Amino acid sequence: MKLWWKSGAPWIWLNAGAVAVSIIMVLGLIGLIAVRGLSHFYPTEIVEFQVGDPELGLGQMVMGEHVRAETIPVPVARDAGINVPPELGEDELVTRHLIKQGNRDVTGNDFAWYAELQMSEWLAPRDAMRLERREWGDFYGYAVRVLEDDEVVAEGEGLWDELQSRVERANTLFRELRQIERNDVGVISAEMEELRIRERALQRDPNVEPDQLQTQLDQIQERQGVLQEAFQALSAEIDILRSELHRDTLVATVVGGEEVQIRIGDIVRAVQPNNLSLTAKVVEYLQQFWAFVSGEPREANTAGGIFPAIFGTVTMVLLMSMIVSPFGVLAAIYLREYAKQGPLLKLIRISVYNLAGVPSIVYGVFGLGFFIYTLGGSIDQLFYSERLPSPTFGSPALIWASLTLALLTLPVVIVSTEEGLARIPSSVRQGSLALGATKSETLWKVVVPLATPAMMTGMILAIARAAGEVAPLMLVGVVKLAPTLPVDGTFPFVHLDRQIMHLGFHIYDVGFQSPNVEAARPLVYATALVLVILIIVLNLTAISIRNRLRERYRAATD
Repeated sequence: MKLWWKSGAPWIWLNAGAVAVSIIMVLGLIGLIAVRGLSHFYPTEIVEFQVGDPELGLGQMVMGEHVRAETIPVPVARDAGINVPPELGEDELVTRHLIKQGNRDVTGNDFAWYAELQMSEWLAPRDAMRLERREWGDFYGYAVRVLEDDEVVAEGEGLWDELQSRVERANTLFRELRQIERNDVGVISAEMEELRIRERALQRDPNVEPDQLQTQLDQIQERQGVLQEAFQALSAEIDILRSELHRDTLVATVVGGEEVQIRIGDIVRAVQPNNLSLTAKVVEYLQQFWAFVSGEPREANTAGGIFPAIFGTVTMVLLMSMIVSPFGVLAAIYLREYAKQGPLLKLIRISVYNLAGVPSIVYGVFGLGFFIYTLGGSIDQLFYSERLPSPTFGSPALIWASLTLALLTLPVVIVSTEEGLARIPSSVRQGSLALGATKSETLWKVVVPLATPAMMTGMILAIARAAGEVAPLMLVGVVKLAPTLPVDGTFPFVHLDRQIMHLGFHIYDVGFQSPNVEAARPLVYATALVLVILIIVLNLTAISIRNRLRERYRAATD
């Protein structure tokens, strides 16, 4: 036994066990997030039942999707307003079910708890439908008829097919409307703003001759007239599209029999989950997930998609990588290869190591004070003075968020690159020098390429940390809702002065700031899963590049 302990085998097994436990915990966490997030998109059966006091014969009809059930003690049930039979003891349990009943515009709330004691048998009507709406959440009920300009066009047998075709038409019109409002109108608005700023700058410039000033002002006014005519034409087109969008109406009944009218232009998707086959449910599941990944958020981020957050996260991480890579690598090369060894260099290294442990919110405060207020404010004073007091770069934006994250991850890249340079064998350097290469040629053509895998390791760690940061980003450029992407077809195409959405902040906002907690719960898991997958993809890409570079230069170190 003593020999076994001295051999070091127990420590090897201990390390292996710790690694195995860590892997199991990570996989378990990812599995939990995946199950709770991905299950949200599967078409859930719509149930219908009656609740009330069976002895009194009173009850109300309820329709919706079963979310979850929980068991609570009898005293807690009585405190919750559940009519518990007196024969149940204080130590017994009562089961209650959370039902997503939707119809917020009718009932006032989306979710409600119902005690199993007061429930009748659950039914699953095949013609029960769920409507995903752009406002007021989901609607549960039965389709009665479709109206076009208040005239009945479908009811009975062909009602559902007609409703599906008109929902598809409405979604097409809605996309065209958003395209015009965001792109065409946006381009005109941006040019009108530039002309206004140019006119203001000319009027303030004392060096412009009166004749020249009047000529340029006339040109500006002429261009403004052309843009105004184009804007009026687009406004007329928008009015036509809106009237077409709101042409059709669906008459539906809620479970109690009350008829309600719903504009088909407000419907995103209409589904009868109880009437779907397994194949149709899988197709619906994939469509719902794709709509979540590629769509825009709605209803205070408790519905819709997360594409702006995905795009903002990827854009910010890529921009951060382009900023931190050259600065981190050059700083590490200088500290390792050129700086004179001494107390000052040791102090600098200690400072770099300590910076890696500084809380991220401190970087956010620094970015707010230095990058936004100082640097951004100075840029506005020098180059955008005619826009003041409205800031251009003197407010939170993509560029400042990327610079703050670059500063936050800079110590990681420096340390990793330094370690990579230190691991290059001295024989490689000496062989290069013996062949007549200068110190600079040896460094940049031999040593640095061999240290590239270590640099990529630093970038992997930097990307992993930057993609998941939230606290500093809330101060320097990330907002709750920014559907306008920082990259579009308007010059200069990449708008570094725009604010962005971020997956990490989106999770925080939906999970802790949402007015509808139950509706937001599955979206938190789904967004977290997307963020984890995004980080894994970015890391695997960097690891693949690192492995290729390692294989390329392995022969040089043998």
